[in-house]
Amino acid sequence: MSTHYTKSNNLSAEGNSMWNEASQTLMQDMQVWNMISDYQVEILYAAQTGNEDQMYESAYKIKFICADNLTADIAERIGYDFEFDADQIIYWVENSELSTTSPFSDADFVDSYYDDARDVLAESDAVLAEGQADNTKGDTFNLVTVIYSVVLFMLGIVGTFRRLPNRMLITIIAIAGFLFGTVYMFTIPFPTGFNFLSFFGG
Repeated sequence: MSTHYTKSNNLSAEGNSMWNEASQTLMQDMQVWNMISDYQVEILYAAQTGNEDQMYESAYKIKFICADNLTADIAERIGYDFEFDADQIIYWVENSELSTTSPFSDADFVDSYYDDARDVLAESDAVLAEGQADNTKGDTFNLVTVIYSVVLFMLGIVGTFRRLPNRMLITIIAIAGFLFGTVYMFTIPFPTGFNFLSFFGG
């Protein structure tokens, strides 16, 4: 149980760390998207007012932001190509519905940031459950040990009885206890990783 608990604790710490890292990555990506959206609005407004210089200025800002911060996954979702020049960015903003659709409106996409962390935390829970099951099995083996101890005690005192019927009764009870303990022991699943060959160096 101690080994399982330690491993589970380590996995839990790793999973929580990955979860926090995923949250930070999500926040950073959302900030990047918000900046891109702001410049998209500037392009659309400039197009309506005929301010061509502003359109190109905002397009270049989008290009630089995407080159340094945009992930390939988000780029694919919003239909952005890292090879776009300023004219292509303007066309993309004005004509592509994907360009103004937030990738973070997709709950499954947001959840995907935490997939790796969930896997590690699930493994931590599984290891802990396995350890608890092994601990229960260990308690059961202790009960078998107690039964054997009682059997040995009874066999040890059988000689103190002078009457044969009493000796027979104690012996029969001891044998019954031994058989019960043995049968019960072999019905208990062995702890995880247990191997009889380990007693022989196997």
